[in-house]
Amino acid sequence: MQIDKQLLADIRATVARVIREDIGDGDLTAELIPASATIDATIITRDRMTMAGRPWVDEVYRQIDPRVVLDWRLEDGEMAEANTTICSLHGPARPILSGERAALNLLQTLSATATVTAAYVQAAAGTACRILDTRKTLPGLRLAQKYAVRCGGACNHRVGLFDAILIKENHITSAGGIAVAIAAARKLHANMPVEVEVESIAELREALSAKAERLLLDNFSLELLQEAVAINRAEGDPPAELEASGGLMIEEITAVAKTGVDYISVGALTKNIRAIDLSMRCQP
Repeated sequence: MQIDKQLLADIRATVARVIREDIGDGDLTAELIPASATIDATIITRDRMTMAGRPWVDEVYRQIDPRVVLDWRLEDGEMAEANTTICSLHGPARPILSGERAALNLLQTLSATATVTAAYVQAAAGTACRILDTRKTLPGLRLAQKYAVRCGGACNHRVGLFDAILIKENHITSAGGIAVAIAAARKLHANMPVEVEVESIAELREALSAKAERLLLDNFSLELLQEAVAINRAEGDPPAELEASGGLMIEEITAVAKTGVDYISVGALTKNIRAIDLSMRCQP
């Protein structure tokens, strides 16, 4: 997976914060081990998983002690069965043990995101529909979880409020209507695509008339999604991209994807996750 300058800076800052909150002024228990001691260790997954988080683990040990050598058996985005060794470590005992929890916390969380995402992507397989994430991320891990979503095979929606316009229900109410809100967006950000959340066929038609580039179909039933797709194709000039959303469960994804929508956005990719069960085992 590609790591750009923004993500690299975020990885370094995130890891520094995680190390600081765990190690603080020093690892009191690691001090019991002779400074000269070296160990070998392995990271094992107890769950079937799609891996994400390797750069964060590498960074943990780079910051704590770059003498620790990591030998990865898996790349981010690859799947591992339960009880698979995914990484071996060798080096000074103290830093390997001091970094254990920080490394595993990041790896288990990001791999959980990638694993859930991969399941949703598989549910939409065979259609042209793409799975998107949302801004419903764990605080402080926005870029990290969006990276993990890509590892799971899905696509990123906007990163934040600063890189895309999504006019939602409260914006429409505050601005005075869909057409008014879209007009304001065109005036202030003429070259930026506009996405509008709609909650009915009437609102869909209004947003289409105002030429929104993407419509977020909030809590539409399957029948309404099918109607929305047909209206968009017949009346859109040009047709807008359609994004289904609204607490969709994985059991619903296949049917929704088959309606012809372009995207399904899923908050559960990043907020409804269960950490992957990982453990580190050391040998002298």
